Amino acid sequence: MSNFPAAAVRGKTIRLTWTEGPTQGKTHEHVFHQDGTVEWYDAKMGRSASPKEKPAYAAMKAAENVYVVSYLAPASGYTLTMVLNFQDHRVVGFASSVKDWHPVQGTFEVIS
Repeated sequence: MSNFPAAAVRGKTIRLTWTEGPTQGKTHEHVFHQDGTVEWYDAKMGRSASPKEKPAYAAMKAAENVYVVSYLAPASGYTLTMVLNFQDHRVVGFASSVKDWHPVQGTFEVIS
């Protein structure tokens, strides 16, 4: 499977703070590697406490300063699809599995 790691996220670490959804009140950091894989972890727990799952992600430009990003985490069976607005730093999207889905919202910042 080929993926499309758009330059806006490729090679970046993005901190997401969730204001709605099943992870409301939590902050996660996502490391979008140059090779098109992603790692994520709870910002309070740190990177060393996270599982070493590195699925492929896709990221494509949807509009000026707006990108859609999606990945499937095979271990949990969840897919996270989110829209990042780099102008106002808001994120909206869906966390879904074969059994359920949840709308998610929050804010984000590029930390590296």
